[in-house]
Amino acid sequence: MRSRGVRHALVAMTALGTLSASLAACGGGGAVAGGGSKAARPARTTSGDPTRVPDVGDRLQRRIPADSRQVVAVYGDGRNSANATVVLYTKDGTAWERTRSWPAHNGKKGWTTDHREGDKRSPVGVFTLSDAGGVLADPGARLPYTRSASFAAPRSWAPSHWHDFDYVIAIDYNRVKGTPPNDPTRPDGEEKGGSIWLHLDHGSGTSACVSLSKPAMEYLLRTLDPDRHPVVVMGDRDDLNA
Repeated sequence: MRSRGVRHALVAMTALGTLSASLAACGGGGAVAGGGSKAARPARTTSGDPTRVPDVGDRLQRRIPADSRQVVAVYGDGRNSANATVVLYTKDGTAWERTRSWPAHNGKKGWTTDHREGDKRSPVGVFTLSDAGGVLADPGARLPYTRSASFAAPRSWAPSHWHDFDYVIAIDYNRVKGTPPNDPTRPDGEEKGGSIWLHLDHGSGTSACVSLSKPAMEYLLRTLDPDRHPVVVMGDRDDLNA
């Protein structure tokens, strides 16, 4: 694992190129129809096997690592909806227990199983969570945290978006683990997109990220523990259940 000094140096060296790539993936220029804020709809819970994350079918269930003890489940309202509910599950013994839940937003145009750069849809899948950072000081994160002004949203964006990247948690989609969230390296190529994060909400859909309230992000940062191998399971409800 890199020291925080090395991580800060890497951010400083790559800030300009990184900023445009990262913000293109996660940013937005204002509210989009169908992406408005609304109260959380409780995630459906199945009354079946407690060793399974609720409402996640066999296809994705099998992709949750056996050693994972924390799952951030993102239940999208629909294939073309920007609204979602995030639920944190913690594994106690062999059973998954619901810990917290929050309203959230995903990509402006919904979800996809074949994410492409600029499609405004969040990728469906299971991804590890290994690095965090943001404009603000470390709030007590357990994941490696990189603070840098290079995360700041451009002031050309609507003011409602300026705080988006005060805190971010990198979703390990088309990125290199162990690097700051805004590292621009995309192992699967630029066309597959990248820089997909959990970050602060601005009240509407994102370009591909998942956004939550500041208290929710602070809670996740202080709770997600590398020793518990956290992952995010994300998608619209139909794809999750498949």
